[in-house]
Amino acid sequence: MKFWTAHIRAGRRPELVREGWSWGAFFFGALWLLMQRAWIAAVLDLALWVVIDVLTDDGTRLVLSVGLAIGQGLLGRDLVRWSLARRGYTLAHVIAARDDEAALGRLLQGRPDLAHSFVPVGELR
Repeated sequence: MKFWTAHIRAGRRPELVREGWSWGAFFFGALWLLMQRAWIAAVLDLALWVVIDVLTDDGTRLVLSVGLAIGQGLLGRDLVRWSLARRGYTLAHVIAARDDEAALGRLLQGRPDLAHSFVPVGELR
């Protein structure tokens, strides 16, 4: 069983963010944050990588780079939640489900008023 947080904003479709470790954030860092539309976090992440690269020697650079990657894996989804809050989304629910589709189904079942703001991807074509 996995957990998601549901974030809502008037006139927008609900955003689901999974809890826990993010392999995407661990391996791809700022690129992953950009794909999640966490712009400020991505810029800060890139700045940290540049600072580490410019101001440290090889041994320290390796340790700090691994530490930053682990931090991204641990906190990446929290940075996405922070970015959603900055864009006006509010935390509405915490949902337990086996996958993201089931989580969205449970959210819409519990909050049918949100169904009008959600357009499935297949209907956008």
